[in-house]
Amino acid sequence: MKNSKNNGSNTFEKFATHVCKMTGSTPAFIIALLIVIIWAITGPFFNFSETWQLVINTGTTIITFLMVFLIQKAQNKDSLAIQLKLNELVASNEFSSNRLVDIESMTEEEMIIIQKYYHRLSELSKKEESLQTSHSIDEAHHLHALKSKTKSKRSVTKK
Repeated sequence: MKNSKNNGSNTFEKFATHVCKMTGSTPAFIIALLIVIIWAITGPFFNFSETWQLVINTGTTIITFLMVFLIQKAQNKDSLAIQLKLNELVASNEFSSNRLVDIESMTEEEMIIIQKYYHRLSELSKKEESLQTSHSIDEAHHLHALKSKTKSKRSVTKK
């Protein structure tokens, strides 16, 4: 059961998505370009007056102001969809660290700490012979130690 507040939000969401798709199209660009060309051509007829200039300035300012909100709404929805998809991938992979699920709600300082872990993982992976080797935050040091021991045993066995 939908309430009227949710329905209004849904309507705005659909409107924002539709407008963003339309304004990001080639025909929309051509129309905007034609408007600017027509405006420029009419300049001599209006003696390039302040009113003539005000028309284009006011029009573009209003359109820009409104588009900021529409684009942000559409971008927020796309960003949320991407976050949810990534959360699903992280949560469904048994070797992934579940600490990364809902990482977008962490503070910047917490994210910097995790970034340092990934930097360390990068350093560990550079020591590996195979490009296919991967690590997770929680098991990187442990797996690296196990791999090193296994490598050492193989080296000793081969000699």
